Amino acid sequence: MSVLKRTPLFEIYGEYGGKTIDFGGWDLPVQFSSIKEEHEAVRERAGLFDVSHMGEFTVKGPMAEQYLQRLITNDVTKLKEGSAQYTAMCYADGGTVDDLIIYKKTDHDYLIVVNASNIEKDFEWMNSHLVEGVELTNISDEVAQLAIQGPLAEKILQKLTITNLSEITFFKFQDGVDIQGAKALVSRTGYTGEDGFEIYCNREDAVSLWRKIMEAGKAEELLACGLGSRDTLRFEARLPLYGQELTKEITPIEAGIGFAVKVDKESDFFGKETLKMQKEQGLQKKIVGLEMIDKGIPRTGYEVFVGETQVGVITSGTQSPTLKKNVGLALLDIEFTPLNTIVEVQVRKKRLKAQVVKTPFYKRA
Repeated sequence: MSVLKRTPLFEIYGEYGGKTIDFGGWDLPVQFSSIKEEHEAVRERAGLFDVSHMGEFTVKGPMAEQYLQRLITNDVTKLKEGSAQYTAMCYADGGTVDDLIIYKKTDHDYLIVVNASNIEKDFEWMNSHLVEGVELTNISDEVAQLAIQGPLAEKILQKLTITNLSEITFFKFQDGVDIQGAKALVSRTGYTGEDGFEIYCNREDAVSLWRKIMEAGKAEELLACGLGSRDTLRFEARLPLYGQELTKEITPIEAGIGFAVKVDKESDFFGKETLKMQKEQGLQKKIVGLEMIDKGIPRTGYEVFVGETQVGVITSGTQSPTLKKNVGLALLDIEFTPLNTIVEVQVRKKRLKAQVVKTPFYKRA
């Protein structure tokens, strides 16, 4: 039996009531209090997440920009120093290798953040297309990542640093921020649909940083949060999860992140031909939101029918803690994707009615 990997924060999960599960080979907290409480804390106040299982690579050298342009769907040339960009990396057929964030430090120095379950696969893919003048390094084991998310995130974190956090606007970052003696890269990004920051620090600083942030957030009732609420939060905000909304069979455009696919950029990139065709000629299937009409929860993998024909599958679904409705994301044949279309979801032995609705299910005011 393989041993589960642990983040630098594993040792203190117990102090905050963390209940851990096997998450893609990692021993991670699914919740600390309850998923519902943690979800509400992030929507209304703030929550702190350990996301140190995520992967980090550096791409350095005189050819770094050209190399990334060839690998990713977005346009790296539009990135300014101190800015981040959400993008996807595709195979030649347009299927998704991963979705990721690129941080531009300088013209020749980038930080790439990838999904935990894809670290080895992504590194191999990027390494196999390496060019002269580029140095690719996997620094995942050296870096810890904390995410403080919610409307009070800035107020709490600001107590711990003299850096003016209000100057770090959405998808911008600052490197070398001093947080009570720990140096960190702080970016205004997240995976919850709320305002907040992701903090990249040395793994040795993770435990003390976690404690200091939790202490600073006491008056604001900051909660330690686990993977359960992270999933319900990202789902309500319609942020894709690799392995569900994005896979090697599902393109970024089918998944609904076409805004991160720049088929008109000069540089050729993997999947460009297929993705250009999908943008110009339309799709055969795409992911849409469903709201249950009948009583039942649409879970990942449940089949979707119209009459006796299967027309799709649920990629993610739950009872939305914010909306108190049973909703799902489903990959459906294109003719069944217009708003208000009625479909049926196979929930165990019953077929239950649902209808296509607008997404995101939740958008912050």
